Amino acid sequence: MDLMSLAILVGAGLIAISVLTSLISFRVGAPLLLVFLGVGLLAGEDGIGGIDFDNAGLAYFVGSIALAIILFDSGFETRWQTVKAAAWPSLTLATVGVVLTTGLVGGVAHFAFGMPPLESLLIGAIVSSTDAAAVFFLLRVGGINIRERVRSVLEIESGSNDPMAIFLTITLVELIVGGVSADGMSWDLARSFVLQMGVGVLGGLAGGWLIVQAVNRIDLEQGLYPIIVVSLALCLFGGVSMLGGSGFLAVYVAGMFAGNSRLNGARSLRRFQSGLTWLCQITMFLMLGLLATPSEFLDIAPQAIALALFLTLVGRPLAIWLCLMPFGFTRSETAFIAWVGLRGAVSILLAILPLIAGFPDGQIFFNTAFIIVLVSLLVQGWTIKPMARRLGLIVPPRIGPVDRVELELPGGASHELVAYRTVAGSPVTLGERIPRWARPSLIVRNGQSMRLHKAGRVETGDLVLIFTSPDRLPLLDRLFASPTELKVKDREFYGDFTLAPDAAIGKLAETYGFAPPPQDAGLTVCDVLKREFKGRVETGDRLAYGPLELIVRAAADDKIDEIGLALEPSRSGRPGLFRRSGRA
Repeated sequence: MDLMSLAILVGAGLIAISVLTSLISFRVGAPLLLVFLGVGLLAGEDGIGGIDFDNAGLAYFVGSIALAIILFDSGFETRWQTVKAAAWPSLTLATVGVVLTTGLVGGVAHFAFGMPPLESLLIGAIVSSTDAAAVFFLLRVGGINIRERVRSVLEIESGSNDPMAIFLTITLVELIVGGVSADGMSWDLARSFVLQMGVGVLGGLAGGWLIVQAVNRIDLEQGLYPIIVVSLALCLFGGVSMLGGSGFLAVYVAGMFAGNSRLNGARSLRRFQSGLTWLCQITMFLMLGLLATPSEFLDIAPQAIALALFLTLVGRPLAIWLCLMPFGFTRSETAFIAWVGLRGAVSILLAILPLIAGFPDGQIFFNTAFIIVLVSLLVQGWTIKPMARRLGLIVPPRIGPVDRVELELPGGASHELVAYRTVAGSPVTLGERIPRWARPSLIVRNGQSMRLHKAGRVETGDLVLIFTSPDRLPLLDRLFASPTELKVKDREFYGDFTLAPDAAIGKLAETYGFAPPPQDAGLTVCDVLKREFKGRVETGDRLAYGPLELIVRAAADDKIDEIGLALEPSRSGRPGLFRRSGRA
């Protein structure tokens, strides 16, 4: 009993410490997952905690469950619009990119460690995928507002490349243990790939449909819906794995299917899964930190650090460049996607497999992967935002923060009840009228509830409750947003003046004294931009046109809402390491 109580005390204490030390991450800009890993290392046998934990099998079991939940939530939070914007480049990176990275890193590992080819490729496969938890945290929580297409590629790639890395790692371990000849290896790899990915995708679609039906058709207590969703996701993970498919791919696909379907209580499901995912990330990083023995790192540190630097500076950039060549990304975008190649818990988790399989040099695989992850989090994790700013990919905010609370309505209603806290200087307090379709249902002022006709004009500090459809929330956000001023560099991003999308290109050319191409006569500014970008436009796209530069200020679903005009393209040109016409 005392031992059990001590285990509970230590485990819960480490989780609490990890949560509290997250404040350090936000204050000094340290990658949060590095903080979690550091707590595990400090609590381990070489740290001040002195906890001796060496159960690789248990760590892999718990880590696999945690990773399955994280991938399900990653898919659940991925919108169809994101998939539509970046499906093919992302999937190319998640498959071909992982294979290329495996081969490049494996080749260097062969010379660095003097291992046979298969063992060298195994090291490459272990560190070939980016970490979904690390990437999602930096992009969604870290306050980095980057170009939409680049964000979409990174999110989908990080969520979908784990199954490929897991497949390659497990297959290579089986080939090494089974002693399969090189002649039969290609056929075994192809057959295993088709089976795992095919069963994974089909199982994921079926599992996602089942989860949607269970949530929408079964009448349960509200608190039980998140439990049944996570339980079904883990059942799917186990069942597909038993059938020979990729359980990790299945839960990611199921999460994407369910998250983009109409679900009763979707908001409460997201809140529950967000907290559970954080718990899984903390648990996984803590356990992997406890499993490590830093005193053993010194023996292989030079080779592992060299391999990490090759992966960061050569291997991934080369693989990314080759994969993205057909998709029209600029050099700045390609460079940033290559830099956001954060390695994390997945690589360390996969490095446990050689230990479980009984490899004589199994500890080398684990220690190498651990060092590579540490280097990645230290070098890349700390420099993502400066790199995005240097490459000119950060989109400056057009509006200030919004104090908004979304309240869920029962029965899967198509409208939402949102509550805005008005702030001084927001458009609505300066006389901007609230549209008829968003008339407030209730206004709370100084603790008193009142109707609109009694409250009169909205005042600073009011709590305004509005029923509206979700697609109109961005419009309301602009009314209730805090005031913000465009800085000089922001004006360079958005342009000096605003143009209407339907402005005639001929009239614009006449105003600024240049002759447009004959084929553009009769076209609007919007028509020209859509033609040049082949119908796919997003905020920040720039086009040099005569002595001017046309800039997409606001766009959604390939529809241009606002266009900016820069009079001096050389001044408003792209900041960054690379300069090129077209996309910034």
